[in-house]
Amino acid sequence: VAAEKTRQLTVQMMQNPQILAALQERLDGLNGSPSGYMESLPKVVKRRVNALKNLQVKCAHIEAKFYEEVHELERKYAALYQPLFDKRSDIVKAAYEPTDEECEWKADEEEELTDEMKEKAKLEEEKKDEEKEDPKGIPEFWLTVFKNVDLLSDMLQEHDEPILKHLQDIKVKFSDPGQPMSFTLEFHFEPNDFFTNTMLTKTYKMRSEPDENDPFSFDGPEIMSCTGCTIDWTKGKNVTLKTIKKKQKHKGRGTVRTVTKTVPNDSFFNFFTPPEVPENGELDEDSEAILAADFEIGHFIRERIVPRAVLYFTGEAIEDDDDDEGEEEADEENDPDYDPKVREHVPLKISGAVRKDLTQQFSTLLAQDFLT
Repeated sequence: VAAEKTRQLTVQMMQNPQILAALQERLDGLNGSPSGYMESLPKVVKRRVNALKNLQVKCAHIEAKFYEEVHELERKYAALYQPLFDKRSDIVKAAYEPTDEECEWKADEEEELTDEMKEKAKLEEEKKDEEKEDPKGIPEFWLTVFKNVDLLSDMLQEHDEPILKHLQDIKVKFSDPGQPMSFTLEFHFEPNDFFTNTMLTKTYKMRSEPDENDPFSFDGPEIMSCTGCTIDWTKGKNVTLKTIKKKQKHKGRGTVRTVTKTVPNDSFFNFFTPPEVPENGELDEDSEAILAADFEIGHFIRERIVPRAVLYFTGEAIEDDDDDEGEEEADEENDPDYDPKVREHVPLKISGAVRKDLTQQFSTLLAQDFLT
């Protein structure tokens, strides 16, 4: 009977919001706190634990060398991929017409169509081709890729789209052997009315070594800074600036006049004017948020977009990424130590939970704070 009364009392308490809130606050306070076990150890045992920690620091330095060799391996295989990427580029921009054999694609069994359906689809395609001019290459290939990927489409403005229709290729170039780790994104454009550059670049400098002050935080290479390029805009075509009219009152005479002022404008092309990282590495909160988003975008273009561009064009890769992100966010929700607000350093990879918020801030913050 006493046990049953205790159980009922416990149930009633757990239904009280105030009690639950107090309990949660207490649990939050305990979360991550040391158990006291280390403090209870004898001095001779603590001494040996310190020896293990010193060994762990050495492990971190060996791991850093491992990632340097991985970078060398990436460079080697980039050279093997490049001829395939070059041919992809030639097909997209109509410099090469693939053969019938190269265009033959065997559909999955579940995608197999009956002869009747195939014939109907063929007639519809022929009718569409008759109705419009024969397109060259694959029109708006990269623009479609950008619009299909949330991480990139969040940066796109309507006035960016006519420019990105002229984007013909994106290439990744790694640093030369023996040079500090870095990679450069090259955006190749056909001649257009917006700027005279044929190529826009963004270079990301990386580091693969443990922080002396916090060696145990090392978890692979980090992007430390990035450098954009100067865009030689055609007069009146700079989409990163906009002209506004503002009423101005004369202090003495009290008369009002209208003045024209040029101010920063949201645009994907602000991507090529990132904030500089000071030598001391200290950044304010806005700068850190902008660079965190920038590094995520640069890494994603290098790691996913360039190698698998056609699958983002068709949308097939989007579902895979959504599945991966769902698993990642589920892991974070189950991790009591996960805190998206903590950013002691800017990592090469950023969690899915903070990615969307950062990319939505990216263009606006960059335009407001760093182009003035």
